[in-house]
Amino acid sequence: MDWLLANRPVLIGLHLGFAIIGIDGFLWLLGELFASEVNARRARLAGMIGLVGFVGSWLLGGYYYLHYYGTLVKPEILAGSAPWAHAVAMEAKEHIFLFLVPMAIAVMASLFATPDLASIKHSLRRVIAAMVVIAFTIGAMGYIISAAARWATT
Repeated sequence: MDWLLANRPVLIGLHLGFAIIGIDGFLWLLGELFASEVNARRARLAGMIGLVGFVGSWLLGGYYYLHYYGTLVKPEILAGSAPWAHAVAMEAKEHIFLFLVPMAIAVMASLFATPDLASIKHSLRRVIAAMVVIAFTIGAMGYIISAAARWATT
């Protein structure tokens, strides 16, 4: 486990991989909610995959942020050619990411608490679509931050 936690590129890759799994799970759930008849079992499975993906990404990203970003990456970005990447993208990402896991938990609670998913599928579609947009926006911010870190070292 020490090897994993000490390997920055692997941590970033797993962080991104779990985020993609989270997005894919909730896109699958969104598709299930557009079906004429909602298959509750598949919908709950898709939502659970999405939740696990987002929680995994949250934990890995948080570990990286606490142990590497502030001491190693942030100073390079601030000294580089794109310090705005931290001031804008990272500062926004630090706050926006907080919404995803609670939203995913709320969706899962709705899926498990409601026996007839047809009665809530319209509301869930909007929430899940918002989650996916937020996740893609966070991904774009992550790309900007990574690019700024690479530019700072070249």
